Amino acid sequence: MNWKPILSSMRPYAPGRSIAEVKRTYGLQEVHKLASNENPYGTSPAVAEYLRSCADQFEMYPDVYTSGLRADLANYHEVDPNELIISNGSDEMVTIISRALLQPGANTVMASVTFPQYAHNAKVEGAEIRQVEMLDNGDHNLEGFLQVADEQTAIIWVCNPNNPTGNFLPSQTIKDFLDRAPKTALIVLDEAYFEYVTSSEQEDAMRWIHDYDNLLVSRTFSKAYGLASFRIGYAVANEGIIQELNKVRNPFNCNTLALGAAEVALADQQFLKDCVTKNETERTRYVAYAKENQLAIYPSETNFVLIEVPVDANEACEILLQHGYIVRSGNLLGTPGFVRVTIGTEQQNTGFFKAFDQLLTNK
Repeated sequence: MNWKPILSSMRPYAPGRSIAEVKRTYGLQEVHKLASNENPYGTSPAVAEYLRSCADQFEMYPDVYTSGLRADLANYHEVDPNELIISNGSDEMVTIISRALLQPGANTVMASVTFPQYAHNAKVEGAEIRQVEMLDNGDHNLEGFLQVADEQTAIIWVCNPNNPTGNFLPSQTIKDFLDRAPKTALIVLDEAYFEYVTSSEQEDAMRWIHDYDNLLVSRTFSKAYGLASFRIGYAVANEGIIQELNKVRNPFNCNTLALGAAEVALADQQFLKDCVTKNETERTRYVAYAKENQLAIYPSETNFVLIEVPVDANEACEILLQHGYIVRSGNLLGTPGFVRVTIGTEQQNTGFFKAFDQLLTNK
């Protein structure tokens, strides 16, 4: 078969180990998955009630226009429904954008350590990837972005807060960058963790799309809303951008149950606020733990932390697995010497610290 040549140098996405697998391998009764930045508090109880009420019309295709969720999001964000696109999670949003804009001869700019699907999709489309080293504190080097961008730059990816570091760039910093960025490039502001940010320096970037014709702001229901299994992402941009992206979006890309669940979750803003408050409280515990044990930790505004380990990151993950905690090795993320840990519940985090103590004892 005539596969694209680039595929020979690529590997499929490598998922973390499942709870069931870890239980079997280590003979554990209790295992906590703190590797995928999922909401440890689940989702709104109203979503479960909605799902219990859905028992018919499964033979029908979903609404290709995603009219209900689109209207709710438009009202919530105070934008026109035609300025919205809804996707099968943020992963598909990245694919849609890349498919529409990237090709041989074009290039795309991103941070050296960021969400890996940006580079993955660029490789598939045959575009040049220009990665800019992070600043010493883990922030995007936006000045470096401007230096490497040119007339062939099709997309500039700004992940804020950034995954996997958790770093947050103030809104004014982003706007200063947008003022100077090339107008011929689509600036994608990926805000998958927007809801978790508690900094007073964050504005709602979705209000900026009429000021910047080349800006797209992407968010998701997978993180703070706790709907990762339903795969619903969305983005806001000017109507012209959305029209072009819809040309490559697959019809019926979001299923009926997922769209309905997202509508219900969006309506329960109190549940969301409660989760964010709990997350902020627990996030400060990680900072305190790192400081107490003289460990480096990136300044996170998300529901995860990137924390230094006293041994090789893969070895640290193995030891933590033996104690029932699944985390992500920094060796896989471009941050060797660190592990990425989802901030769990108070009980989960207390147990994690006890397991981490074993790394400190054995170093």
